[in-house]
Amino acid sequence: MAAAQAGDRRAYDALLRACLPLLRGIARRRILNPAEAEDAVQDALLTIHQLRHSYDPARPIRPWLVAITERRAIDRLRRHGRRAGRETSIEDFGETLAAPGANTGEARVAATELRAAVAELPPAQRTALGLAKLEDLSLAEASARSGMSVGALKVATHRAVKALRRRLGVED
Repeated sequence: MAAAQAGDRRAYDALLRACLPLLRGIARRRILNPAEAEDAVQDALLTIHQLRHSYDPARPIRPWLVAITERRAIDRLRRHGRRAGRETSIEDFGETLAAPGANTGEARVAATELRAAVAELPPAQRTALGLAKLEDLSLAEASARSGMSVGALKVATHRAVKALRRRLGVED
């Protein structure tokens, strides 16, 4: 590491290649998911690269590498724990999120009514609704595709939704 700190690229490359099995072993002991463990290794390698100037060559390198890798693995586990509390697996909902009986004639009539109502919208509103809501593009992407400014896109989308609600009798 001292040679790497002095600018020797070959030494730095050799160091990273030599420490990789150690880093992977630490991450895999901490994290059961192999992909997450590998992400923790990559995080550790980035941290080592960013902090290589802070390593003291008078001290052993192994504890320094272990500490960095342990911290990155723990960070990954914490991130996963925070996410797990807010997310729900989609497998819990089966193949579809549609309401029961959605394939009935009533649902088809409603879909036909909606299509007809959308077709009656002015072209700018129809485009805005299609890009921003149906295709779920960001405002910037929808703006670029439609040629409308972001502000005009927002107004047209709002007006389209309001018109559809009025037409379909879903006024708030």
